[in-house]
Amino acid sequence: MTDEATEAIGSVTIQPEEAGGRLDRVLAARIPALSRSRLKALILDGQVAVDGRTILDPSADVKSGDVVSVNLPPPEEAVPRGEAIPLDIIYEDDQLIVINKPKDLVVHPSAGHASGTLVNALIAHCGDSLSGIGGVKRPGIVHRLDKDTTGLMVVAKNDRAHRHLSKQFADKLESGLQRGYLAVVWGAPDRIKGTIDAALDRSPINREKQAVREGGRDAITHWEMRERYDAQDIKSEGKDAGKNSHLPIASLLACMLETGRTHQIRVHLAHIGHPIMGDETYATGFKTKASRLAAPAQAALAALGRQALHAAVLGFEHPITHEHLRFEAPLPADMSLLVESLRQG
Repeated sequence: MTDEATEAIGSVTIQPEEAGGRLDRVLAARIPALSRSRLKALILDGQVAVDGRTILDPSADVKSGDVVSVNLPPPEEAVPRGEAIPLDIIYEDDQLIVINKPKDLVVHPSAGHASGTLVNALIAHCGDSLSGIGGVKRPGIVHRLDKDTTGLMVVAKNDRAHRHLSKQFADKLESGLQRGYLAVVWGAPDRIKGTIDAALDRSPINREKQAVREGGRDAITHWEMRERYDAQDIKSEGKDAGKNSHLPIASLLACMLETGRTHQIRVHLAHIGHPIMGDETYATGFKTKASRLAAPAQAALAALGRQALHAAVLGFEHPITHEHLRFEAPLPADMSLLVESLRQG
C-alpha cells in the first residue's frame, strides 16, 4: 500500500447527495486508492463501521451525515511463494510488467497447481511491490490466459495500477483496450472477416466447459482470415471425383476480443464450425480430420499438443502516464511450425 493510499483511509462523512447510495459504491467514489471489489471485501471482513457500528453488508444504504470509518489491516502474506521461474519480459516499469507467457504455464495457483505458476514467478521477480488487490492467490493479475494458450499478459505491480488496468479490461473496447489473438482453425470461413456475437455461460452438460447459451453473458469476437490452407490431395470417388480437390483444410484467423469471457475464442470458433486445431475440449469431433493433413502437418499438430491459440497483440492505457502502449508477440515455435507445414500442403 502506498503512502498516498494509506492517507486516504480513515473517516468519511456522507454528503447529502450521496444519501441512499450503496455503501461500497459510495466508498469507492470517495476513496479512489481502493477498488470497489477491495472495499467490498473489507466490509465483509468487518473492517468498515458506520457511526461506530460494524457493517457487514456492502449493499447497505448510507444516510447523510453518516461517519464511515475504514480500517485497512496489514497485508496478508501471499499463500504462493516466489519461485525462480524464467519470465519472457516484454516491458516493465514500476507500475506494471508485460510478459509473453509460454505454453504449459498456469497463471495462478489452483487445485492441482499449487506451485510452478506465473504468480510464483512474479512474486520472485517483483518481490514486495506486487499488488495484492487481485486476491491472495492472484496478486497483480488483471486478466488471464488458459494454461495452453501462449502470448501477452499485463500484470499490475501496485494497487493503483491494478485498479486502473482492471477498469480498462472491464470497459472492453470503450477504454481503447486491444486484445488480439492468432488461431489456426479447422476449415475456413466463407468470408474474409466477420463478427461472432453469441452469449456464453457454463455448459449444462459439462460444468468445466463454456457453451453458447441464450441468457448467458454477452460475448463478442471479431475475426479476420489471414491465410487459408487447402487440402490438395483429397481423393473422391464416383460423381464427386475431383470435387473436393481444393477444399480448405485449415486457416489462420486473427481474432480481436470485444469482451473477455472464459474460453471465449475457443467456444466462438467452434460455434461457427471452425474450432481451433489441437483443442482437446472444443474440437474433439475434428480429430479424424488430422488424417487429411500432409505428413509434416500431421507431425506438427501432434507435436503441438495444445490448442493453436496465441495472444499476439495487447494494447492498453498506462495507469500513470496515460500513454497508449501496444505490444506484439510473434507466434511461438510450435505454432510457427504448424503454420509453415500447412503452407507447404
